[in-house]
Amino acid sequence: MGDERDETAIVWFRRDLRVRDQPVFEAAAGRAQRALAVFVLDEKLLGPSGAARRTFLYRSLRDLDASLDGRLLVVRGDPAEAVPKLAGAVGASSVHVAADFGPYGRERDEAVEKALADRDVELVRTGSPYAVEPGKITKSDGDPYRVYTPFSREWGKRDKGAPADTDASTVDWMDPSEKKGGPRAVKVPDDESVEAELPTAGEQAAHDYWEAFVDEHLEDYDDLRDRPDRPGTSRMSVYLKYGVIHPRTLLAGVGGSGKGATSFRNELCFRDFYAAVLWFFPRSARENFDPKFDAMTYDGGKAAEERFRAWQEGCTGFPAIDAAMRQLRGEAWMHNRMRMAVASFLVKDLHLPWWRGARHFLDLLVDGDLPSNQHGWQWAAGTGTDAAPYFRVFNPVTQGERFDPQGDYVRRWVPELAGIEGKKVHQPWKLDEPPADYPAPIVDHKAERQEALERFNAL
Repeated sequence: MGDERDETAIVWFRRDLRVRDQPVFEAAAGRAQRALAVFVLDEKLLGPSGAARRTFLYRSLRDLDASLDGRLLVVRGDPAEAVPKLAGAVGASSVHVAADFGPYGRERDEAVEKALADRDVELVRTGSPYAVEPGKITKSDGDPYRVYTPFSREWGKRDKGAPADTDASTVDWMDPSEKKGGPRAVKVPDDESVEAELPTAGEQAAHDYWEAFVDEHLEDYDDLRDRPDRPGTSRMSVYLKYGVIHPRTLLAGVGGSGKGATSFRNELCFRDFYAAVLWFFPRSARENFDPKFDAMTYDGGKAAEERFRAWQEGCTGFPAIDAAMRQLRGEAWMHNRMRMAVASFLVKDLHLPWWRGARHFLDLLVDGDLPSNQHGWQWAAGTGTDAAPYFRVFNPVTQGERFDPQGDYVRRWVPELAGIEGKKVHQPWKLDEPPADYPAPIVDHKAERQEALERFNAL
């Protein structure tokens, strides 16, 4: 019996830049004899991404192209126009993707699906970038969870599936030069000028980082993940962001029921939770999840702008805050504990809106991911789901002393304080001779904490 599959399909890569553990490949191979691998450079996504994220994306695309022996077709344009034209150019009867659940991705895919249907081509969604797809976990009445803990209990019961057994050979890839018409191929853009030192891009790098973390740090993850002075985190967020590795693979590799493994699974669950919140409440990407906080008053004017710039540049006079903000510029990444501390400082010490800080993070973070970033900020600001109580105001000194007890993190990122030994580095203004080239604290934390509480209480 002959092969009854369609002749050609398209595999449209988005946030799944890998060849291992790729259910999309299996779906495409089951429908067609060969497939064209495609990535669309979409200005609506590239524009807001920041130089670090764009550069990491370009490097990941080059790695993916090498894995496909140079058969990745890269085009530029609006996917709702480019993808249907490509389908017509190669005679594809189906386009295969991993589902996108972000507000823009959903709107884009609906437009692409409609345009493909006009050509009698099907958009086939297989899997997603998440362990459990957003929308799959709800209360018994179908309402979404607004609090993490009950969501996590349901998440823990779900079968996440085993990694798909795929590689580049799972699909018979079409050479892009065979394409007749449609959008023209473009070169993957050159790296942009980024002052930060970025992690190595690509699928093999992701697996190498992961295996090293499991071997060296997973056992102590629960104890050390809050310590910015120690290499206790997995650094997998950037690889998950681009789908260079899938959370299924991480869950399969984490094994065991130890504290470290349990704690790491909880972090993957948080990622799914925030994606689910954005799926059900897309406005929360830009607005307060809890609308009662819309009445909050924030500072403005010249003094407020000067404080915002000091925060951005790591010149607030609070060493732990400044170290974190300088790490953001130096690595395009920031330790998660410090993300919470600097967010609390911006909102509750400087009285500035969370979305200004969230936007700054997305400008600089190489792992900037909309649901995790926006809802993490809202947690710290007290305006979101599962939020920190509004009266919880992180003390910027105590955070440093507790989680960087010997001051090594501060000394690494704030060279003006490198000569101060031990815990004293967290309060240099108490020294007999404070460093002349390091600023004094720009606010009185005790007074600003009280001011924040009064503003919250006024609501």
